[in-house]
Amino acid sequence: MKTLLSGGTVVSMDPAVGDLARGDVLIEDGVIVEVAERIDAPDAEVIDAADRIVMPGFVDNHRHSWQTAFRGIGADWTFAEWAVAMHGTVKPHYQPQDVYAGTLLGRLEALHSGVTTMLDWYHVAQTPQHEDAAVAALRDAPGRSIFCLGAGWGTPGPVDAAIRRVHADLAGDDRVTMAFGLRGPEATGMDTVARELELAAELGLRTSLHVDLVGGAVADLRAHGLLRETTTFVHGNGLGDDELRMLADAGSSLSISPDVELKMGFGWPMTGRAMANGLRPTLSIDDVPSAGGDMFSTMRTAFAVQRGLDGGLRSRDLLAFTTIDAADSCGLDARTGSLTPGKDADIILLRTDDLTVFPATDPAATIVSAGHPGLVDTVLVAGRVVKRDGVLVDVDLAALRTRLIESRNRIAAAAGIPLDGTWHPQPESK
Repeated sequence: MKTLLSGGTVVSMDPAVGDLARGDVLIEDGVIVEVAERIDAPDAEVIDAADRIVMPGFVDNHRHSWQTAFRGIGADWTFAEWAVAMHGTVKPHYQPQDVYAGTLLGRLEALHSGVTTMLDWYHVAQTPQHEDAAVAALRDAPGRSIFCLGAGWGTPGPVDAAIRRVHADLAGDDRVTMAFGLRGPEATGMDTVARELELAAELGLRTSLHVDLVGGAVADLRAHGLLRETTTFVHGNGLGDDELRMLADAGSSLSISPDVELKMGFGWPMTGRAMANGLRPTLSIDDVPSAGGDMFSTMRTAFAVQRGLDGGLRSRDLLAFTTIDAADSCGLDARTGSLTPGKDADIILLRTDDLTVFPATDPAATIVSAGHPGLVDTVLVAGRVVKRDGVLVDVDLAALRTRLIESRNRIAAAAGIPLDGTWHPQPESK
C-alpha cells in the first residue's frame, strides 16, 4: 500500500532532509520511503497537500488524560488546590468506566490537535480494572500511545505486581506500549526507587518521575547512582543549574509543562536554563482541568516566556521540543519525530490557507507563533489516515461526548461538588 502526500510545504525536522517549499512524501506500508521535491508514484493513493504544511506529528510525553471530564475546572487553582481537588476529592469516586471515558476522549482530543504520540501518565490507581480501562481506551484511540503506569497519589505500597501484569498484557502491542511512573525518593525513599528502577530495567521500560519543586532530588539520586538515561524528569522548576547538568551528563530527559507550571505557582518554565546547561528540554500538556490540551498553545507559552526572560530560544527550537526531542525522551526517535525515510509515517497536515496564518511566509515560525488546532486538517499514524478534512475518522463523537458528560456529572454528584465555577478546594494547612 502506497500513499503520496503531494505538493505540500515540508518541515521535516531532519537536518539531512531539510525543508521543502514544495515537496512530496511517499509512504509505503506505513513507513516513509522518500521525501523529495517531486516523486513519481503512479500506483499510490494521492493526498493533495497543497496549501498545507506537512510535518511530523507532535509528541506529548506527559499528560494525565483520566482528568479530561473536568476540563477547565481548575484554571484558577494552585497546585495544592489541584491536588486536594483531583486526588483527594474527585479521584476516589472514579469507576473503571470513568477512567475509560476520560482517557479515550483525552487521547482523541490530543490526536485531533495533531499529537500522534502521547504518553498517558496514569496515577488514578485503585484496582486492576481501572488500569485495564485506561489501556482499553488507549487501544480504542487510533494514535500511538505509551501507558505510563504509576502508583496512586500518595500510595506507599509496592506496585511490582501491577507493572508486571500490565506489561504482560501489552507485550507484542506495537501501537500501545508501556512506561513506569516512578513515585520518587520523597514519597517512597531511595530503596524503593532503586528497586523500581531495577524492575524497569528488567522489563525494558523507560521511566518518568515528577520532581519536587524545591530541588535536591536529582542530586540525591545521583549520589545513590540512580540517574538513568531512560528517565524523564517532569517539571523540575526547583532544580539548580548543577542538577540540570547532572541530568544532561546522565542523558536523562526533562519534560516541561509551561502553562500548568505558571498557573499553579511552580515557577518559571525551565526551557532556557535547561539548554544553557546542556539539556534538550521537551514540552508536555500535563492536565486539562488547568490548561489547554494542544501543543500549539504550549509552544507559544514556552516561547513567549523565555523570550521575555532573556531573549533566548528560536521558533525552530520549540518545534524540536515537541517532535524529535520528545520522541527521543520516549525512546521512539528511531520510529517517529521527524520526516525521515525509514521512520513510521506519523504525519500531520496543517492548513496554510486559513486566514489566521495566511500567508505562512516562514512556516516553522508561523506554526509556533500563530498555530492552533483548527489548522490540523489531516493526521496519519503509521501511514493510516485517522483524521481527514478536519474530522476524525470512524469516531462517534456524539456518543462519546454523552458518555463523558454522564461520567462527570455522576462523579461530581458523588463527591458533592458544584459544576458552576463556585468550587474552591481548600488545602490542609500545615
